[in-house]
Amino acid sequence: MSRGGQRGSRLTGLRVLLQLLPGVLLASLFAAVGVFHVNSRVLVVDAGYRLSRLQEENRQLTLKNDRLKLELATLLSPARLERLARETLQLQPPPAGTVLTLGGAPLPAPGKRQAVARAGPP
Repeated sequence: MSRGGQRGSRLTGLRVLLQLLPGVLLASLFAAVGVFHVNSRVLVVDAGYRLSRLQEENRQLTLKNDRLKLELATLLSPARLERLARETLQLQPPPAGTVLTLGGAPLPAPGKRQAVARAGPP
């Protein structure tokens, strides 16, 4: 009779497991969905923080670019370059009539007009 008792307890234990299995599977499914949901929310929050940092970095770089453009315009201004040439390099404009063109003819003095020879048929 001990064999029959063992067999009956095994069947009863198996029935209990079969009855608990759907509940355990359902709880496991809810736990997996919960973990997935929490993980996705953490990723969204992390992406938001990264986006915020990148937007701030973009704003800082845009400001720096604007300052550098202003500095470049200041450094390349003709008035500043002329002042540096006169004060630092001791340069002066050349005397009238000393500048030659590529053809060898002198440039006209300021305010005077000069006839220009043209090559080829009229």
